[in-house]
Amino acid sequence: MKKMIPKVRKAVFPAAGLGTRFLPATKAQPKEMLPLVDKPLIQYGVEEAIHSGVQNILIVTGRNKSSIEDHFDVSFELEHTLEQKGKDDLLAIVRAISDMINVAYVRQKEALGLGHAVLRARELVGNEPFAVVLSDDVIDAETPCLRQLLDVYEFYGASVVALMEVPEEQVPAYGIVDAEPVEHHGTSDRLYRIRNLVEKPEPSKAPSRLAIIGRYVLTPEIFESIESIGPGAGGEIQLTDALRHLLRNRPIYGYRFEGKRYDAGDKLGFLKATVEFALKRDDLGASFREYLKGIDP
Repeated sequence: MKKMIPKVRKAVFPAAGLGTRFLPATKAQPKEMLPLVDKPLIQYGVEEAIHSGVQNILIVTGRNKSSIEDHFDVSFELEHTLEQKGKDDLLAIVRAISDMINVAYVRQKEALGLGHAVLRARELVGNEPFAVVLSDDVIDAETPCLRQLLDVYEFYGASVVALMEVPEEQVPAYGIVDAEPVEHHGTSDRLYRIRNLVEKPEPSKAPSRLAIIGRYVLTPEIFESIESIGPGAGGEIQLTDALRHLLRNRPIYGYRFEGKRYDAGDKLGFLKATVEFALKRDDLGASFREYLKGIDP
């Protein structure tokens, strides 16, 4: 009889970073609250979690991050004003934000790395599997990226990370995996069994060009692995190093997800996402496309 695989009910959103790549815009507001068209970055990730079947959201915050909490809270004054003015469409949008999730917060007092941020959520997660979503990575996909990982987790009962192939010159910016393909549902070009992971290697020393991007489904043993490692690249507690430690005793899979990923933590990536998401909008796409055509090269 097949062992019952625990359901993933919670998603951790690390949001305590300083956002230095977007200064001065992020001097007084969180990077996660930068608007992509008309929604903050973190909301795209939260909606992806919801559409993947995960409604308990755990946000790891830090100093100057109160606007994230305000965004997902009820805004009585705003709702009252919109109701009085008969702006029912806007009222529905505002109420949907506060109604969409069960949310809890924990503070990361110092930005000591992604591994440390995940560890701060340990008491809220408990002894159960969970997802990690990085808001910087905005992913446009027919089936949500997180749902794709959850399908793999629910089949194998093991940790899964999202993978994408990156150009050689971008390898030093990512955690890179050494992995072998695994046949899954009749295909062998998306699922991999991971043999090793390296954080930000030089291209000549990288085992592949398969990079880990900001979606993870993790088993609770990862917490012990995070506690067992020391600082890694950049002097921070790296989640990639903890995954390598976990790999000693537990299998880890990688899934080359279907969809398009935007690095919205990078200025150029953020601009590309803004343009492409706006062009897909029914209310903006046609007029915005005409505007772009008229710009002098």
